[in-house]
Amino acid sequence: MNPLAIAPAAMQYYPAPAKLNLMLHVTGRRADGYHLLQTVFRFIDHADRIGLSVREDGAIVRVNDVAGVAEADDLTVRAARALQQASGCRLGADIEVMKRIPQGGGLGGGSSDAATVLLVLNRLWGVGLARETLQSIGLGLGADVPVFVFGQTAFAGGVGEELTPIAAEPAWYVVLVPPVAVPTREVFQAPDLTRDSPAAKIAGFSGPHYRFPLTPGRNDLEPVVVARFPAVREHLAWLREHGPAAMSGSGACVFAAFRTEDEARAVLARRPAPMQGFVAAGLDRHPLHGFAAP
Repeated sequence: MNPLAIAPAAMQYYPAPAKLNLMLHVTGRRADGYHLLQTVFRFIDHADRIGLSVREDGAIVRVNDVAGVAEADDLTVRAARALQQASGCRLGADIEVMKRIPQGGGLGGGSSDAATVLLVLNRLWGVGLARETLQSIGLGLGADVPVFVFGQTAFAGGVGEELTPIAAEPAWYVVLVPPVAVPTREVFQAPDLTRDSPAAKIAGFSGPHYRFPLTPGRNDLEPVVVARFPAVREHLAWLREHGPAAMSGSGACVFAAFRTEDEARAVLARRPAPMQGFVAAGLDRHPLHGFAAP
């Protein structure tokens, strides 16, 4: 299916890709409690699928159950309602959420799902809001939503919403999925979290010849998580036997990068039987990048 095709009234399905944080530094904390971050976001081709169809009655309805997520709390439903409010649109939508991205894994599944709803309904409803406006709406839903609307590999500052496009080395990623869901709020509230990493200058991550390297950078959240979740520590230790590896976001998922798909699949095939994971290609752009106005 062409992801840019305009959907008829029947349900059509659209990708919501996962992301990896190729590095993540915590550089401070605002007076309102939000942490200041510097990170590099990269999309991968492991994705949820979001079904959408337009309703004439203005209702926003999630048509399927999602384990552990009440409809009222679902970011896809909240995204659709936020777009209605911001645009004044009187149309509604049926939403189906088909999950492949692990929940509580640091891969941005819920945020990506919300961004896909914003991007697609912006077109299906004929709203036509600019990308920057959709990013602003997304920030009200969560700090990771704007980058999925932005739609490119990006260096991020602020709480994650100050985005600058950068390039990254082509890569295939082995992503391991420990059998735990890490609560992001608890990680950021941990007393042992480093909150004063020196801020890097964007010039160090840009320029005509810059590409973020294959080797992932430091994640300041990682020591907090591995100290509290033995499964994350064990998965990360095993993956590091095969090369540099890091945790994504606030965990629990960990990843390592390889130059070829064959290399990545060979490493994944050697994992101990209880470990779960997958191989995914890095993406330079979100599959729905063309849905938003420049």
